[in-house]
Amino acid sequence: MKKINMILMLLLAAATLQLQAQERYLDMIFDNYEVETQFYGTNVTVLTVPLTGEVTLRPLAIDIYTPPEEDMETNRPIVLYFHTGNFLPHPANGSTGGTMKDSTVVEIASRLARMGYVCGVVDYRKGWNPLAATQEERTNTLINAAYRGVQDSRTAVRYFKKTVAEEGNPWGVDTTRIVAWGQGTGGYISFATATIDQYLDIVLPKFIGQDITGDGQPDPMVLLPIHGDPDATTFGINPLNGDTLCVPNHVGYDSDIDLAVNMGGAMGDTSWLDASDPPFISFQVPTDPFAPYEEGILIVPTTNEQVVEVQGAYTVQSKAHDLGLNDIFITADFQDEITMVANSRNDGLEGLYPLIGSNPLDSGPWEWWDPATNENHDNGIMTNMDMSPEKARTYIDTIMAYYAPRACAALFLPCSPVGTQEALLDAKEVGLILAPNPAIEEVRLQTNAAYPVKDLLLYDISGRLVQTQFNLFENNIVVPREDLPSGMYFARLRFEDKGSLVQKIIFK
Repeated sequence: MKKINMILMLLLAAATLQLQAQERYLDMIFDNYEVETQFYGTNVTVLTVPLTGEVTLRPLAIDIYTPPEEDMETNRPIVLYFHTGNFLPHPANGSTGGTMKDSTVVEIASRLARMGYVCGVVDYRKGWNPLAATQEERTNTLINAAYRGVQDSRTAVRYFKKTVAEEGNPWGVDTTRIVAWGQGTGGYISFATATIDQYLDIVLPKFIGQDITGDGQPDPMVLLPIHGDPDATTFGINPLNGDTLCVPNHVGYDSDIDLAVNMGGAMGDTSWLDASDPPFISFQVPTDPFAPYEEGILIVPTTNEQVVEVQGAYTVQSKAHDLGLNDIFITADFQDEITMVANSRNDGLEGLYPLIGSNPLDSGPWEWWDPATNENHDNGIMTNMDMSPEKARTYIDTIMAYYAPRACAALFLPCSPVGTQEALLDAKEVGLILAPNPAIEEVRLQTNAAYPVKDLLLYDISGRLVQTQFNLFENNIVVPREDLPSGMYFARLRFEDKGSLVQKIIFK
């Protein structure tokens, strides 16, 4: 009952669309933040193989950013942030970034903490062979590196769910509101974390390689008994040498997230997308020379070699739109200036912000680094010629301004999710009558003559939009069950120029 009341409260808050100055989750309401390093799990790294000839078990670190101690909120949404870096350690990756302490990482994580979020910057495992002689070997080793990244991201999700259930929630997080946010390479992780439902999702023709099991048939590049399951909740053991390649972490908790954010990455395959996935927000420069904006071959900056065909932000957001995953953004009807700019570029794909770089090669205009200490400065400056903290922060300003209200809507946070105002009405005020409720086939809604219903939007208990009726202007409305499963739903009624209200509906 407590969870249901919370969802209803959040829906009511979402309907109360009032612009306020310095609002939690929209603005940086705190002047500072706190950060500490913890370990969210343990798993096997392949980085030691070239040096020692064997894999090694290693702890998985996470930097946890929180609002300052005076913050009294103890039920805060959490963002798990995955940095860039080509799935190789810095500086061997040839990139100016690739660590938990990258300038952009710290900037965004600290902003989120000052906005009232908890943000966990996740150190995930790396290691593959970009110098392999064949594309198949490059693809094989990279796919396995990405797979380990997804295992680690899901381990981090379960770590926080475990700390809430078993350790008294030490960081004050709400594990029903988890965001996976990936930057560059990390975008591949956030997308895959949100969409891979089972091991068979990755058994695709482009991820099939040589025969390694000895049965004379080509094998998937990722094998469940060898590499473990996508959640890292099973052991993976290489039968050829006995190496353990995956150890279970936090078994018994789910790995579900509630919103995925991609900043310059792509998706391994859009066949992973289905109607059960969360909403998606993407930022990408359409002229990105490394990750395709639509569909193309991934090119790793380290060597400029082709690796595997992937789908970029435009293609991902297009399919998410077709599946209705981002309907929550559409019905929120954002009217702010940032939205207007995005909509002038995104072909109507709400949740997609095409950023314009300062030159055609500028794939990460949100990045900056110290030229005096960064070993790969010369590589970075080739594509980000006018790199500076001021430039990067300007792009980050735009990213945060686009993200924040959409997160309010997608996570049902108690903040104003759109740029328009709409009053919250009382059921008695509009003379609302619902009958029958609970219902088996349909619910009838009636309002008094002064309050004709303009629009009706029906959400399930997880906040997913499941039914809409627009431009009604009627006082008697029927909500048909259609093929909806038994359970509780929330009907949001909108009245032209008068406001809205949310009412609970139950189908038996």
